[in-house]
Amino acid sequence: MAGYTPMMQQYLSVKEEAKDALLFFRLGDFYEMFFEDALTASRELEITLTGRGAGQEERIPMCGVPHHSAEGYIARLVDKGYKVAICEQVEDPKAAKGVVRREIVRIVTPGTVMETKSLASGANNFIVGAAELAGRFGLAACDLTTGEMYVTSFAASAEPVKNELNVYRPSEAVGDERALAILEEASRASGRALVTTVRSQAQEPGERLAEQFPEERWDRHEPVRKLAVARLAEYLGETQKRSLAHVRAVKSYDPQQFMALDAFTRRNLELTETVRDRARKGSLLWLLDRTRTAMGARQLKRWIDQPLLDRDAADERLDAVEALHGNWMLREDLRAALSEIYDLERLVGRIAYGTANARDLNALGASLSRIPALKAICAELGSGPLSALSRSLDACEDLALSIADAIAAEPPVSVREGGLIRPGFHERLDELREASKNGKTWIAELERREREATGIKSLKIGFNKVFGYYLEVTRANLGTLPEGRYERKQTLANAERYVTPELKEKESLILEAEERMVDLEYELFAALRDEIALHIPRLQQLAERVASLDVLQSLAEVSAERRYVRPTWSEGYDLNVSGGRHPVVEAVTEGSAYILNDASLTREGGPILLITGPNMAGKSTYMRQVAMICIMAQIGCFVPAARAELPMVDRIFTRIGAADDLVGGQSTFMVEMKDIQIMTEQATERSLVIIDELGRGTSTDEGMAIAQSVIEYVHDRIGCKALVSTHYHELAHLEETLGGLRNGCMAVKESADGVTFLRKLVAGAADSSYGIYCAQLAGLPDSIVQRAYGLLEAAGATPSRTESAPDGAVPSPASVPTYAAAASLPAQAAPASVAEREPTELTAAVAGIQQLSMFEEAAAAAEAKSAKARPSEADKLLDKMRKLDVMRMTPLQALEWLNDARNQLIGKGD
Repeated sequence: MAGYTPMMQQYLSVKEEAKDALLFFRLGDFYEMFFEDALTASRELEITLTGRGAGQEERIPMCGVPHHSAEGYIARLVDKGYKVAICEQVEDPKAAKGVVRREIVRIVTPGTVMETKSLASGANNFIVGAAELAGRFGLAACDLTTGEMYVTSFAASAEPVKNELNVYRPSEAVGDERALAILEEASRASGRALVTTVRSQAQEPGERLAEQFPEERWDRHEPVRKLAVARLAEYLGETQKRSLAHVRAVKSYDPQQFMALDAFTRRNLELTETVRDRARKGSLLWLLDRTRTAMGARQLKRWIDQPLLDRDAADERLDAVEALHGNWMLREDLRAALSEIYDLERLVGRIAYGTANARDLNALGASLSRIPALKAICAELGSGPLSALSRSLDACEDLALSIADAIAAEPPVSVREGGLIRPGFHERLDELREASKNGKTWIAELERREREATGIKSLKIGFNKVFGYYLEVTRANLGTLPEGRYERKQTLANAERYVTPELKEKESLILEAEERMVDLEYELFAALRDEIALHIPRLQQLAERVASLDVLQSLAEVSAERRYVRPTWSEGYDLNVSGGRHPVVEAVTEGSAYILNDASLTREGGPILLITGPNMAGKSTYMRQVAMICIMAQIGCFVPAARAELPMVDRIFTRIGAADDLVGGQSTFMVEMKDIQIMTEQATERSLVIIDELGRGTSTDEGMAIAQSVIEYVHDRIGCKALVSTHYHELAHLEETLGGLRNGCMAVKESADGVTFLRKLVAGAADSSYGIYCAQLAGLPDSIVQRAYGLLEAAGATPSRTESAPDGAVPSPASVPTYAAAASLPAQAAPASVAEREPTELTAAVAGIQQLSMFEEAAAAAEAKSAKARPSEADKLLDKMRKLDVMRMTPLQALEWLNDARNQLIGKGD
């Protein structure tokens, strides 16, 4: 550092403490960056790069940002994966000898962002600590904005790490090199960026843990868990450089407490985001989220990410949902009360950090004032779980009262401007306010007297920070001003400014009162904030309970609105669903009739269903809906069905849709085989396996051989419940050799107008996938379609086509059941809802009904256009009924509408 100026030497010494971060070095009203940091920041932030003399021959690169707007620039850099070290002046420049002392006060990293403006309110921002020890992997996850800390451990292998990483989706990780390598591999597989920091050795874990978590019994924790938490806690202490008073409790769990869901299953079932564009809309989370608080939204996502395996815990949630489901008025009162509660978890985080302002404290006080209403509503509902929740809600009346007494109703954003404290709260503060007010009154009176004495009506008294108070006389009136009356202070182009000894004396008293008043207000505010910080554990427990209550009412609200039913639990293995629907598909196709489907996977009736049938007929949607019903039940929600008897499913495996791994150099077929390999290793008798189009991606003979082998392995070795779809219709013979396998297919209806996919699962096997017909619907040129039909006929196969075929004939494959065929099957072979109905009734039931598949496609739109029938009078009435605002109608209006509707139906003969 020889040859550099003292200031630049200070910069370089500070930079040594944060080599992996961009250093924001405070100089006056700017944060400046130098050398490589300046080059990086100017490029990433698109700000001007300049230079500065630093005692060397050449100028060094420099750029900067204003300190008052630095938060936005820091957020942009952190979003790009950078760390930012903030260096501030830590001594008064007036008292400094030489260069003002500066220190790093905080390092902002992707996992330690506290500025909630750059974070989604309904999502957590986790940073994880990792450790590997004696074949075990420890994972600790913390969200600094809320103070949550979780820790778990499992066998040190890739799949369990991926599964847990998918729960937290961290933005940053800290740990030893081996552990981080596993995390980075898992993160790449999910397509998310992960900033990592190596920390091979924490200080003695026991010391660090005892310091940060004084009430935790660490002798009960596995060593690898202790090491993971210790590394994370040490890193947080290094970067935040303050006491993390809100991170005091650790929630420990075993992965076996929750249903295991790998990355492909989460993606394929679209639990929290859609496959196509990773959007929230169209996911299960989007459907179920009727929460009224940000902390409730985050809690709901955690419940979806971790479905329960404890039947008692699931029943406790279902009991609460049932009580709320059955009382619409109290549920609405509860929702209204919750909507007035702010994000308690993040408010507590800002209080602990010392960054909460007076408006934050008022938000906390307003939130606490709503807790008694929540307690009363929960007690009135009478449910066991809700009554227990009501008793555990601590309204923190003492804190609410302290805030109401101290903080002004409408305080400013800044805590250094005054106006924070209510009048009457502090005697000395009221005296200073009175002195300031009286002084300003005296100034106004002096201005009036001087105007009368001099006869200059435009004379005025002003103030600025440089000269203080002054009398100003315009140049036009200087001739009438008595000579020697004032002391000249400043000359302007059009006026002169003066002072008097009396004015300067009063100015000293006023400014002293205002300065002392602002300082005293801040002292009183900071003392109250520190007092509230002592009660952080109480506030965090309250926030957790309010979040759970919010999720329960959200599940009840959706269940009531969409007519879901409470599931029951089977004694162990059997799964039976009557009238099941896919919850999200039903929601996005609202206004169209939805075809209900049953599902029965039992030991006696057969735990494996082999589904064949046409493309676009709804096979994937059917399989997904069975999995979704299981997940919804195990998070404690009612399910979309007429009746559901379910087992506790320990894991769901899905392989649906084509996906390759270009980065990993794996084809679609290889990815599918890897998924099936993981399934063969980890699936148990309690698992649910879903495989769509098993065996595709290779030759027909090899694909069919693999498909049969996999099915036999699941049947003979694993013995779990499975839904398998395939276009290899030849596999239907497995029903004869595998006692636990049944054939099913999606029914179709052929006519001169085309093919209608009825979206109904019926017993039996299909021998056509209608692939060429789907290509025609997609809009392929007619020459391609006709050539495909010709090649198919030349190969000796029987095509299934519409009137566009050369001869206009519409052959109907014998083994593709239509509704009429399904009705003639034995009752034990076909679902009850099909077998019990007459053919004409079945055909009429689906006439004009079109149900969309999982994804919107041009083909589906074309099918809807051709299949849609003219709505009946009853359909028109139903449409009108859907649009009725029942809650705004009087009883008389409702009766009149009902009578008109009845007369309309009778008149039309419906």
